[in-house]
Amino acid sequence: MSVASTAAPFHTTSGSSGAISTFSVVDYVVFGLLLVLSLVIGLYHACRGWGHHTVGELLMADRKMGCLPVALSLLATFQSAVAILGAPAEIFRFGTQYWFLGCSYFLGLLIPAHIFIPVFYRLHLTSAYEYLELRFNKAVRICGTVTFIFQMVIYMGVALYAPSLALNAVTGFDLWLSVLALGIVCNIYTALGGLKAVIWTDVFQTLVMFLGQLVVIIVGAARVGGLGHVWNVTSQHGLISGINLDPDPFVRHTFWTLAFGGVFMMLSLYGVNQAQVQRYLSSHSERAAVLSCYAVFPCQQVALCMSCLIGLVMFAYYNMYSMSPELKQAAPDQLVLYFVMDLLKDMPGLPGLFVACLFSGSLSTISSAFNSLATVTMEDLIQPWFPQLTETRAIMLSRSLAFAYGLVCLGMAYISSHLGSVLQAALSIFGMVGGPLLGLFCLGMFFPCANPLGAIVGLLTGLTMAFWIGIGSIVSRMSSAVAPPPLNGSSSFLPANVTVATVTTVMPSTLSKPTGLQHFYSLSYLWYSAHNSTTVIVVGLIVSLLTGGMRGRSLNPGTIYPVLPKLLALLPLSCQKRLCWRSHSQDIPVIPNLFPEKMRNGVLQDSTDKERMAEDGLVHQPCSPTYVVQETSL
Repeated sequence: MSVASTAAPFHTTSGSSGAISTFSVVDYVVFGLLLVLSLVIGLYHACRGWGHHTVGELLMADRKMGCLPVALSLLATFQSAVAILGAPAEIFRFGTQYWFLGCSYFLGLLIPAHIFIPVFYRLHLTSAYEYLELRFNKAVRICGTVTFIFQMVIYMGVALYAPSLALNAVTGFDLWLSVLALGIVCNIYTALGGLKAVIWTDVFQTLVMFLGQLVVIIVGAARVGGLGHVWNVTSQHGLISGINLDPDPFVRHTFWTLAFGGVFMMLSLYGVNQAQVQRYLSSHSERAAVLSCYAVFPCQQVALCMSCLIGLVMFAYYNMYSMSPELKQAAPDQLVLYFVMDLLKDMPGLPGLFVACLFSGSLSTISSAFNSLATVTMEDLIQPWFPQLTETRAIMLSRSLAFAYGLVCLGMAYISSHLGSVLQAALSIFGMVGGPLLGLFCLGMFFPCANPLGAIVGLLTGLTMAFWIGIGSIVSRMSSAVAPPPLNGSSSFLPANVTVATVTTVMPSTLSKPTGLQHFYSLSYLWYSAHNSTTVIVVGLIVSLLTGGMRGRSLNPGTIYPVLPKLLALLPLSCQKRLCWRSHSQDIPVIPNLFPEKMRNGVLQDSTDKERMAEDGLVHQPCSPTYVVQETSL
């Protein structure tokens, strides 16, 4: 699951006076085992073949990964700790309308599987932003890379600090002990083991996440009389939502917002984000990459269902048992932790298991950030300027970059501790940047007339619009917010807005309907990606057409997804002939631009790649690496 929903800021105090329970020795042992086993898995892959590692193995797992570990790693990358805390709180407070987000997973994963993965995989990329240079030019590639680095550097420190802060406030678990332990362990196995270590530790951490949530569901349901009783209680109190078909994009959660607005959010995460693209490209074949994307779908549905069930069980539990004073005044991001500590306080080891589940989410997200940042820095900012870098130095530099980003993460976590309310804006940046980057890739992939100038102007306009709406809405809500009413066992909280991919924002408890810019700022967060990506595409097309499009410029055919031929190929043959259009059923050819040493007269010469493409049933024909667009057209 990629979306977390909490509605109040993380408390900036590090005290634990409000904690309702403390950790036992057994809980510390269980939590310690998570760190030790994660470190052991990472070091195993680091030591295996030590001295014979290559840059390709370090950054791309030697492109030999199977579909199942890649799928679980894809799931773990954005199944962060804030998501584990946020989704149950959303269900507990506002009902099951949020569950319809699962409808967006179908198109949100089908489109990457059949559009983005084939284009990226056949270009034999390492960094997703290499595509931007092939399609446009080096300046666009650097703009995309710098945007991504800014996004992830701001995000990863907050993603480490925020759940540690919530855990400290509820359980008394030492704040900086958890931050340093996670940061150091993650830094070591990511820097030394590379992508293969990250993927296999993600597999282990995903299983821990599922186990921890499953224990809470089983124990909680047993305490209140079973899942049937949970469903009856929540239905009686109106927590089970029907289908809201209101088309208003300013309504926070409707079926259309969740099912279709969520598609764009999913595309920004699973279509063009470097952390996910890198995993697709580490697969041993294109078919394995596509299958891994398919396999994420049921995993996402299971993760979403478990999170929603925890919210329902929590509601039924507090309908039967009284709440503690601390819980009544708790911020939404702390509700699940208070519930777990209350539910499992007499079962030593199980609170530790849930905390291990929580920090598995943090480890998987942060390690993905380290590795993807090291990859784009190496591939997009260093190797193009130092092409003669030796293999040994490149390996040392790659490990040093991952380690350096780990230190930056710890530094950002420290800075986050002093941000106060600004912490919400820092978290929101992650969601704001995803939409414009999605728009940039779509502009290049679907519109052959788009040129480099249009791409840069479109990206800058999309980012400006994203920050205007995102930060404007946060400031607007914070300026008008009042203290929320205490919990009373019902979902009586006033609506709260959330942001994308583990983003936490503050929603006002105002009773008046917003007008003017206030109304504009109330756009549902799930439409942010759609709005911002559309802005990039529209502005980019206008600027491209006004500046001559791609007339006279070289265009790599492998960077274009043939939308019209694909659509027309679905028509009967008689209709295709009538439309005087040749059906192109074959897939996009591999383009040699990145690896001229592997090509001769446009034909792939590398035997390993030939075997991989043969597995996919692809036939290679001689092709020209570029062609010149003579006319500007859509």
